[in-house]
Amino acid sequence: MFDLAIIGGGPAGYTAAERAAHCGLNVVIFEKNAFGGVCLNEGCIPTKTLLYSAKLYHNAKAGSKYGFTAENVSFDYEKIISRKNKVVRKLNAGIRAKMTGGGVNVVTGLAVVKSYGEDKIVIVANEQEFEAKNLLLCNGSQVAIPPIKGVDTTDYITSKEALEIKTVPSSIVIVGGGVIGMEFAGLFNTFGSKVSVIEMAPEILPPVDSEISSMLRAEYTKQGVAFFVDAKVTALENNKVFFTDSEGNNQIIETEKILLCVGRKPLLDGIEVLDLKTFKNGIEVNECMQTSKPNVYAAGDITAFSMLAHTAVREAEVAVNNIVGKSDTMAYNAVPAVVYTNPEVAGVGFTEDELKSQNRPYSIKKLPMAFSGRFVAENEGGNGLCKLIFDENDVIIGCHIIGNPSSEIIAIATLAIEQKLTIERFQKLIFPHPSVGEIIKEALF
Repeated sequence: MFDLAIIGGGPAGYTAAERAAHCGLNVVIFEKNAFGGVCLNEGCIPTKTLLYSAKLYHNAKAGSKYGFTAENVSFDYEKIISRKNKVVRKLNAGIRAKMTGGGVNVVTGLAVVKSYGEDKIVIVANEQEFEAKNLLLCNGSQVAIPPIKGVDTTDYITSKEALEIKTVPSSIVIVGGGVIGMEFAGLFNTFGSKVSVIEMAPEILPPVDSEISSMLRAEYTKQGVAFFVDAKVTALENNKVFFTDSEGNNQIIETEKILLCVGRKPLLDGIEVLDLKTFKNGIEVNECMQTSKPNVYAAGDITAFSMLAHTAVREAEVAVNNIVGKSDTMAYNAVPAVVYTNPEVAGVGFTEDELKSQNRPYSIKKLPMAFSGRFVAENEGGNGLCKLIFDENDVIIGCHIIGNPSSEIIAIATLAIEQKLTIERFQKLIFPHPSVGEIIKEALF
C-alpha cells in the first residue's frame, strides 16, 4: 500500500510527488498524458516560448530606435513552433527524470478511483489496482466551451490548437479578452494577423486592476488590435462571428480563424465515487487543502480557486506538509498574476476596483515607469505605471504594474504584502541601481 497516491502530473502533482518522496513517503503518481500538465504542455511554457520569439521579432523591427538597423527582418513560423515543441519536450523529460530519480512510482495511464475508505483508497489504472492511505487530486482543468449558437458546427480553435498551427492566420477573432486571449492577441498581432478581440466585460482582463488593463488596451489599439468590449457574441457561422456591441448594435466580423478563450473548468471525471463537496465548479477544500474526506486532498485547477501554476505548487506543498504532520495553511492574499503581453502586466493583492466595491478604505501611490532610469534605457518611447495600494494603517495590500519586465519585479511586492510591510518599513529596503524594480521604491515616496 502506498502512503500517498497522486492523480495528475501537472505543477501541483509533480511538486507534491517530489516533496512527499523527499519526506520519506512511498508515492505513486498517475498521469494520463505528459508530465507538466496544462502549464507545460498547453499553457504557460509554450505560449511564453512563442511570445519570446514575437518579442525578439518586434525588437528587431524597432532596432532603429536603439541605434542599429536590421534589414529584411523576417520570421519562419514553422521553425518558431518547432522550437516551442523542443522546449516543451526538454522540460517534460526533466520532470519525469526528477520523479524517477526521487523514487516516485510513475504510472502512465488514466486513473479512476474505484473505492474509498478512511484506511484505504483503491485506484484503477491500466486495469491494475493500486491502494493508498492518502489521495491527492491534481486532475487539472480543460478548456471551457461557451454555449454559443453554432459553436458545434463551426471550425473554431482553442488555445490548445492555437499553439500548434504552422502558419500565421491573415485574420483572427478572439472571443474573450482575458489573460489567454490577450497573450494570443499580442502574439498574432506581432506576426502580422489582423486581430479582433471581443470581450463581454466592460474592460479587457476583468480580474486585473481596470486602470492597468485600460492602459494595455490603449497600447494594443495603437499597435492595430481592434477591441469590442462590453460586447456579446451571439452566434458563430463558418468563418463569421456575430455579436452585439456596447451600444446594442448587431455586428458581423468575417475572419480566417476563430479563437475561443473564455476560460477553463476543472476536470472531475474518475473521482465520482468519492462524492466530495464542491465549491462553485471545483472541489471544496479547507485551508489545509483537505477535502470533505479526511484522507483526500486537492490542489491546483481542480479546486477552481486560482488557476495559476504557481498557486498550484504552493497548494501542493501545503497538502503534503499536512499529510506528513507539518502544520501549514494556504493563504491567497499574496498570489501574483502576470499577463505576458508586450508590455507585460503584473499584479498582486487587492485591486482598486475590489476595494471600491467593498467600500473599504485605502490609499494609493503610483508613478509612471519612466521614473525608472533603466526602464527608460531599455524601453525607448515606452511608458507604463506602477500602482501601490495601502490600507488605512499604511500596510501594503496591492501592487499593479504595466511595463516590462513587470513579471520579474512583482515578486518584490508579493513578499511585501505577505510580510504586511508598512510604507515606512518598505521605504527602508535597499534596491539595486539601476534596476526597473526601483520603480516600486520610487513610488513609495
